[in-house]
Amino acid sequence: MVSINYSSREVCCKIVYYGPGLSGKTTNLLYVHSKVPADTRGKMISLATEADRTLYFDFLPINIGSINGFAAKFQLYTVPGQVYYNATRKLVLRGVDGVVFVADSQPDKMDENIESLSNLEENLREYGYDINELPMVIQFNKRDLPGVMTVEELNARLNTKGRPYFEASATVGNGVFDTLKLIIKMVLEKAKNSASSRPKPTVSFAPAQEPAAHHEPEPEKAPYPEPARPQPSQAAAEPVATATMPEPTPAPQPAPRPEPEPEPQPVASVEPTYRPYPGSEGGPRVSENTSVQGSSLRQAASSHTTATPVMEQRQAVENFQSAKTAPTMAPSVKRRADKEKKRGFFKRLFGIK
Repeated sequence: MVSINYSSREVCCKIVYYGPGLSGKTTNLLYVHSKVPADTRGKMISLATEADRTLYFDFLPINIGSINGFAAKFQLYTVPGQVYYNATRKLVLRGVDGVVFVADSQPDKMDENIESLSNLEENLREYGYDINELPMVIQFNKRDLPGVMTVEELNARLNTKGRPYFEASATVGNGVFDTLKLIIKMVLEKAKNSASSRPKPTVSFAPAQEPAAHHEPEPEKAPYPEPARPQPSQAAAEPVATATMPEPTPAPQPAPRPEPEPEPQPVASVEPTYRPYPGSEGGPRVSENTSVQGSSLRQAASSHTTATPVMEQRQAVENFQSAKTAPTMAPSVKRRADKEKKRGFFKRLFGIK
């Protein structure tokens, strides 16, 4: 694709010389470089072996002057002709604007010419180019050698589409510049046609229109009921009723809590009449089991009152403690001593062992 730089007003085009190995592609560029003035050409870059076979590509920038106020610059490339350099040939074809197919006119090179031409079409198709629409010139090189094929035979095998062609001898310069001039002219014409066919952007200043407001349909409102108008006869006969406010109802009062029943007062313990144990010393004795007697009296007093669960539980605890701590009456020591003494006397008297 032709590169146009409007800031520097330059037009840059890329032309690739394609063909089989040793067909004269590098020879074409060397002759152009030797004849073009030094101020209009750049440095020739060539990577070749001892057999003059291009390893990567040859590059020659030239400046052909001004076209419509734009400086026209062309970059001339060649590709390696060997089949195993296909990746390199495909890379050089990227962004190509025109192709010069250099064919060898010798009969034994016809198969290589056909193979190289089909390879060119395949590589261009991978980049999205159509070989029938791309500017292309065929050069039948080595016309100065004996035994070459005729132009009719070459066109019948290589130029079935009727493309423009030239007979050339790159070593002496025959047809070299004719081929270059024609391919430059075809590239510029295509660039001019593509630029003219491209639609120009038109700017129209139309008055700005306010966007139509989107009004949502309002919901239908229910009609208000008309107030009933009193009849004159009714207004005079019937008295006007006065509205009275209802009296507020008192808030419900909480139910009163039942007062706890008073605990029964402990009854003073009454000392019962002491009855001495048979054989023990007489006389009144202070009761050591006052808690038992108090509990018995408390039970008698509480029997006349209504028993509650709390009182029953407390009574059960007191009964348990009184039964656990109540002492038992034992015979006096003196009576036991007399009894043992009497028992020992009778045993001795009757001989009881």
